[in-house]
Amino acid sequence: MPPTRGRAVGWRRSGRAVGWRRTWPTAAAYGAAAWSLTYAGLGLYWTFGGAGFPFGPVGDPAANLSVLGSADRGVVAPAITAIGITGAAIALAMVRNGGTGSVRLALLAFGWLLAVALAVVIPDFRVLVIVAYAPILLLGAPFGWPADARFSEAIPWPVLNQGICVAGGLLWAAATLGYQRRTRGACGHCGRTDAGGGWSKVGALLRGRWAVRVALAIPLAYAATRWLWALGVPLGISEAFYREGRAVGLWRIGAALATLAAAGSLLTLGLVRPWGEVFARWIPWAGGRRVPRALVLVPAGLVAVIVTSAGLMFVRMTIAGTFRLGDHAITLDENFGALAPELLWPVWGGALAVAVLAYRYRTRGRCEVCGRA
Repeated sequence: MPPTRGRAVGWRRSGRAVGWRRTWPTAAAYGAAAWSLTYAGLGLYWTFGGAGFPFGPVGDPAANLSVLGSADRGVVAPAITAIGITGAAIALAMVRNGGTGSVRLALLAFGWLLAVALAVVIPDFRVLVIVAYAPILLLGAPFGWPADARFSEAIPWPVLNQGICVAGGLLWAAATLGYQRRTRGACGHCGRTDAGGGWSKVGALLRGRWAVRVALAIPLAYAATRWLWALGVPLGISEAFYREGRAVGLWRIGAALATLAAAGSLLTLGLVRPWGEVFARWIPWAGGRRVPRALVLVPAGLVAVIVTSAGLMFVRMTIAGTFRLGDHAITLDENFGALAPELLWPVWGGALAVAVLAYRYRTRGRCEVCGRA
């Protein structure tokens, strides 16, 4: 039986709740307010001619990849200021649990829309490329590979700004989730009420298994095409495109990225396998111990976000017919293998998000804040 409200209060007073777990919904709202106000300041700076506007053909050298590639500074910069100031006020209202009825729904709509726009819509696949390239660049640096590649040069300001947007989107998602829970009478930390809440452990396992299968198959299909190209088999691409990529060493780099994608997809199995909950005994120092849930949930959740964002860019550019490699246009009819796997990335990201959510419900215990099981 779930504990009564009185027991939940007693649990809180017992001191068992860890501080950050008790306060993270409020801290996230304050963080979202601070982020929004800071970015509003940048918008004001850009409105009056400040340097570093990261959108549009003037501010972004690869603007063709961005959903804001044609952004007009005179319009977008003031809009950033207005949205940022409004967001800061709304985030502070969320801290105070302000609003009921239609006002509450309006605050929730603003929060979730801003979270999705910042974390998924505005970024493009360059954020994923940086995350994927980072291990390659760091490991290859002592050996001078890839040639003429510098980690600092790989993250120009427009791409760094996208990472800042992702961080802001995640803050807004956390703030809005906490507000949504509190204003419906649920625990801000776990989301449970006296009537329960969330998937059962059996339901979470079944959903998780299906989601993991999808999240495993799509990146493996992507990796298979890149390995074949590196081996000299131009599956699904034109001869001209294959020769152009081979001339610049693109397929070797693609094979390395494909290997990382495949390795990451295999780690997805941990979301439904015992070794995703308890470290294997052969692992030094950690063998036999429980895997910290944050060690699983945080990286997998972040990958779900940036993979979805990258996939949406490929969908958008494929529909518009604007995807290019150098001077070579990439179209589905001539280069099906180059685009088809990426068009499934939003499905991959969605499946991974479901698998992460299922893992969370399946592995959670009694809430350390409200005491509900």
